[in-house]
Amino acid sequence: MANILVIDDESEVRYAIRAVLEDQGHAVSEAETGTAGLAAIDRARFDLVICDIIMPDKEGIETIVEIKQRLPKQKIVAISGGGRIKKEDYLAVAAAVGATYTVSKPFDADTLTDMVNTILKS
Repeated sequence: MANILVIDDESEVRYAIRAVLEDQGHAVSEAETGTAGLAAIDRARFDLVICDIIMPDKEGIETIVEIKQRLPKQKIVAISGGGRIKKEDYLAVAAAVGATYTVSKPFDADTLTDMVNTILKS
């Protein structure tokens, strides 16, 4: 199946996404910061990157911009539970800078599975 990178500073979120996607047969790598995610992208090829927006170190918008500069065709899902502004605003910015798909946290396993399958088929 697909090789997927999950970038999120919350270990519980990474674990939950990993569990669902590995159940579907995907290989999942994790990064807890944008900087670590970019380092992972330099080491390996991923069919899909799932990136949180609000993170310490290097936030998601900046991470998405840098991924798209390095790999313009990289498929990216931006996820956000919000922050100082509404999560929809963060997700709109993420889409504007190159995220393939955006989804608000929390989301369920079916939403995640459907989203990943749709993106990977496109």
